[in-house]
Amino acid sequence: MNEDTIKLLKECNAGCKSATNSMEQVMPFIKEDHGLRDILKKFNDEHISIGDECHALLNEIREDEKDPHPAAKVFSWISTEMKLMMDSQPEHIAELLLDGCNMGIKSLSRYLNQYQKASEETRELTRKLIQCEQQFYKELLPYV
Repeated sequence: MNEDTIKLLKECNAGCKSATNSMEQVMPFIKEDHGLRDILKKFNDEHISIGDECHALLNEIREDEKDPHPAAKVFSWISTEMKLMMDSQPEHIAELLLDGCNMGIKSLSRYLNQYQKASEETRELTRKLIQCEQQFYKELLPYV
């Protein structure tokens, strides 16, 4: 497996982890059920499934997963906690998640363009994750 394939798989896997971490972090702040909890559950499951596909492909070639950078992870967690302690209305939660979707779509698209020699299977998996982020974004919009 070529280097571009490995790098793209690792980025895809790290993106899934970041997304699931964020969704699981905001879930306890959803006090009333406006359907937002169901959307988060659906897309969390989808991100876990795609992450599992990445993990399986990385295991096949005996490569380690890439975790989100620890400093970025801590900063994101603290920042999100502070924002949600000040305002945990569904609109605010949706806005935070929309920001994450935008970041994911942009990053994954950049990696897809950067690692052009990646296998078609890995490129398709990345496109699947981008489409998941785009659909998540669309389903969050009614909450802002």
